[in-house]
Amino acid sequence: MVIWSLRAIVKARPAPGAELLDVPEPSIRRNEVLVRVKATSICGTDVHIYEWNDWASSRVKPPLIIGHEFAGEVVEVGRDVRGLAVGDSVSGETHIPCMRCEQCRTGNSHICDNLLLRGVDSDGCFAEYLALDETTAWRNDKSLPYEVASAQEPLGNAVHTVFSGGGVEGKTVAVFGCGPIGVAAVGLCSASGAEAVYAVDVSEFRLRLAQEFGASHVVNASTDDPVKEILGRTGGRGVDVFLEMAGAGETIRQGLKVLRPGGRACILGLPDGPVEMDVTNDVVMKGITIHGIYGRRMFSTWYTVASYLRSGKVDLSKLITHRLRMYDYRKAFELMKSGQSGKIVMTP
Repeated sequence: MVIWSLRAIVKARPAPGAELLDVPEPSIRRNEVLVRVKATSICGTDVHIYEWNDWASSRVKPPLIIGHEFAGEVVEVGRDVRGLAVGDSVSGETHIPCMRCEQCRTGNSHICDNLLLRGVDSDGCFAEYLALDETTAWRNDKSLPYEVASAQEPLGNAVHTVFSGGGVEGKTVAVFGCGPIGVAAVGLCSASGAEAVYAVDVSEFRLRLAQEFGASHVVNASTDDPVKEILGRTGGRGVDVFLEMAGAGETIRQGLKVLRPGGRACILGLPDGPVEMDVTNDVVMKGITIHGIYGRRMFSTWYTVASYLRSGKVDLSKLITHRLRMYDYRKAFELMKSGQSGKIVMTP
């Protein structure tokens, strides 16, 4: 197949920013498919790479095509591929596991000892075409719009976080951080029968979005004390489940304060550095359980995501607040950094 023009958003240098460049057309191996990218979504990880924070500068090796959330159409199939065909709608896992280590062989390939990440360690999806290994591909229902399918992966992060260690039916839940994954978590909790969902953020825009997804109460942490508000509304008892989606030391400390004794904390957010917390009083003496959440379980999380989308219990289209063309990527990244957006979808 001949591709005459191929453009991609490239981290060309170890410095802030990115560039829209012409890149060589991808060639596929025998176990890969060639995907014409139809829609991509921007993730917080992409923002870190774009801004070139400490984590990105220690991990990413430019030049690199960035991006990892996408949906597209299969246009060519490698000779050893058996489960996909030309015309299929696909998305893909960010995790690229080795499938040989102990983690992979015990059903934990999402935390593979040799894990690579698409758009971080290898070329990503902010491009017109993508070579995709069949083992990391997910075939979408063709009725699912490409822009919605591109946002499945963050919904998967929310699924893994919400249901790690148990369900939320009949429970009270505090969600700290209402970026797209946090808002998706609010929607999942509401759809799954949580008694009350408390959403905490510093952006009024994102708190309104959390209310649209079923938050019972919202707290603007820039003007109100979340600990005082949530303990007050729960009669001093605290919540059954604390979901940390912001990746900040202060939100981790506050969330542990509002978690009842015996409760469950699930931490997905990535703080920039070490976090100080009161382990004696907020962890040990309360007998809580803490789950560290990394990405999604492969591929059980994806099946759960598909179920919630098919049933309509979570309407992921409402999470998409901006739709831009790829050449407007600078505007898209600035919108993400402003906190005045939900999910931003770009099309080639």
